[in-house]
Amino acid sequence: MTTEFDLGALLAERGAERYELHAKHLNPQLPRMLHTIGFDKVYERAEGAHFFDADGNDYLDMLAGFGVMGLGRHHPVVRKALHDVLDLDLADLTRFDCQPLPGLLAERLLAHSPHLDRVFFGNSGTEAVETALKFARYATGKPRVLYCDHAFHGLTTGSLSVNGEDGFRDGFAPLLPDTAVPLGDLDALARELKKGDVAALIVEPIQGKGVHEAPPGYLRAAQELLHQHKALLIADEVQTGLGRTGDFYAYQHEDGVEPDLVCVAKALSGGYVPVGATLGKEWIFKKVYSSMDRVLVHSASFGSNAQAMACGLAVLSVMENEQIVAGVRRTGELLKSRLTALIDRYELLADVRGRGLMIGIEFGKPSSLKLRGRWTMLQAARKGLFAQMVVVPLLQKHRILTQVSGDHLEVIKLIPPLVVDEADVERFVNAFTAVMDDAHSGGGLMWDFGKTLIKQAVANR
Repeated sequence: MTTEFDLGALLAERGAERYELHAKHLNPQLPRMLHTIGFDKVYERAEGAHFFDADGNDYLDMLAGFGVMGLGRHHPVVRKALHDVLDLDLADLTRFDCQPLPGLLAERLLAHSPHLDRVFFGNSGTEAVETALKFARYATGKPRVLYCDHAFHGLTTGSLSVNGEDGFRDGFAPLLPDTAVPLGDLDALARELKKGDVAALIVEPIQGKGVHEAPPGYLRAAQELLHQHKALLIADEVQTGLGRTGDFYAYQHEDGVEPDLVCVAKALSGGYVPVGATLGKEWIFKKVYSSMDRVLVHSASFGSNAQAMACGLAVLSVMENEQIVAGVRRTGELLKSRLTALIDRYELLADVRGRGLMIGIEFGKPSSLKLRGRWTMLQAARKGLFAQMVVVPLLQKHRILTQVSGDHLEVIKLIPPLVVDEADVERFVNAFTAVMDDAHSGGGLMWDFGKTLIKQAVANR
């Protein structure tokens, strides 16, 4: 009996029901939120750093699927690799052999971190973090992991235990007995290490929430303190890794930093097949996998699958051959400098920060009386509404997709595909300038939309 399945026909028949299906069968708050802020678009296709709707209008993507689409959507080299691996009919995931693709990807990935020796492949960023937490605890024999205030390391139970945002943690206790310390505070780190039960510190070199960079010298000094107390440094490079900040890893911006464990995911997938990787030192892996009895002490059912490995190999090949990291440095410097030049022009624009193509735009209290009154009204309803007021017209009027950097933050985070070019930068800066001009005019549709957000915020209290 032959089973027929036509995906294109199914989408043609039922694709228009996308929001209704989601509201009925998945997270009911997502379509509700999208309808409220006018983000309920229908994108028909995507290429590189752009989406297209049914009318052929293009939308500039400055979000990259929360960083997953490092090479943009449907890069031809990655796409071909996926077709190739499917056409090869490999005997994948037998569990009782050693396929070549995982070893080849590990070899190529480790070449960018010469001080690390081995890799565990899982399926996501949070799983990469879970692996690092387990390995650090087992290797050191200590139970507690330190993390930084406002950190984000994932939402499964272990990674949630090192998540610095209460909004994600509320209602899911009890979590693991881990402890927060302020990013950059070496004294706080030293106080916790003196207690003798710390296995590791996990840290994002640049925090995704708010786009806050570790102070110069902090990672190296923290590493020295940790090693003095026989504890490990875990670098969470799930979002910052693979060229995002203008170096292959963000920790490499600081000389002498050699984390004991590094977590990677997102862009390694090429935007196609979920993948996570935990890179570590030889002695850590040998301690975890210390005998044949412990050969499966940590594993993942879909880890090291051929499709994910092929995509990862293609991604690294593109990054090297197309000099993606050097391009990120150039484009990132251009974008940041153009935005920084606007700070003196707009009193609502407080700061522009970040590295490479990970940039935070922060808004703050204006000085003029009229704008200050409107700002105070928004803040009283809910902090973060002004940033949302900027994000919405960027999409609605200028067809540019961005995101607020975190709940209750007046910060927009820009993490576009690493392949955006100077024309994309010019388009974004022009659109942002137009939105800020509108905001500073004190009237218009932007502030009318602000009233809608205020009503929604008050209703949700």
